[in-house]
Amino acid sequence: MSTPPIQWYPGHIAKAERDLLDNLKKVDVVLEVRDARIPYATRHPQMQQWVGSKTRVLVLNRMDMIPTSVVQQWKAWFQEQGETAYFTNANQGKGVEGVALAAQAAGAAMNQRRCDRGMLPRPVRAVVIGFPNVGKSALINRLLKRRVVESARRPGVTRQLRWVRISDQLELLDAPGVLPSKLTNQQAALKLAICDDIGEAAYDNQRVAFALVERLQVVHAAAPTLGLLTGLRSRYNLDPLAMTSETYLAELAAQRYQGDTERAARQLLNDFRKGQLGAIPLELPDLP
Repeated sequence: MSTPPIQWYPGHIAKAERDLLDNLKKVDVVLEVRDARIPYATRHPQMQQWVGSKTRVLVLNRMDMIPTSVVQQWKAWFQEQGETAYFTNANQGKGVEGVALAAQAAGAAMNQRRCDRGMLPRPVRAVVIGFPNVGKSALINRLLKRRVVESARRPGVTRQLRWVRISDQLELLDAPGVLPSKLTNQQAALKLAICDDIGEAAYDNQRVAFALVERLQVVHAAAPTLGLLTGLRSRYNLDPLAMTSETYLAELAAQRYQGDTERAARQLLNDFRKGQLGAIPLELPDLP
């Protein structure tokens, strides 16, 4: 029997996308937030269509969850593509000031155009767009320097659009996470599930845990000098290179959870998501 595909498009996301499209015409700048662990998988295929001629500021959040050397690789790669990527740790506030300055710079250009047409200046209006649980609300709270919008490390917390005034120069539209209505790339969907960027109802924990082990094997093979398996080996005393993902999870379950593979899968995913296994990227510039 074939495994059902991962799909997740709850009603609040469908409604939020419709509301977002209605509000985009009011916006000057789009802050696109992605997960630094999976920059390719958290790129929405409609983003370019939504941005149009507006200024886009690319934010890769959770920089603390990948090695510094990988952050530098991504920065260089994006520069080669002709764009600047702003890396942040929104929970701690790291890198957020650069995002604010980029948005304000876009606003200055917008107001100069207004001035040239004999219009009065106004605050720049920006919208924060990204997949669920990539840190959009945490970014807004850091920009505000106070907790105004609800933020939690689970998808689906923000459910409706809300304008937030950052300063006399900047207003932000906080939007719920958006997803493609159909996840055609199932490898990308598995990465979203691994990183908790999609609702848990959409996937089977054991299948996703298998995918995590397999992806770690692939990334390690591509970049062995990063030492990405060190945390996994030391935490569980099991070598993921010595066995298949199914055997790895079975061994972990046997050693720690009385053979309960579901519990082992949940613990493995939780440890990865909390950074207990170390700073681990699931994608590299040359490894989508």
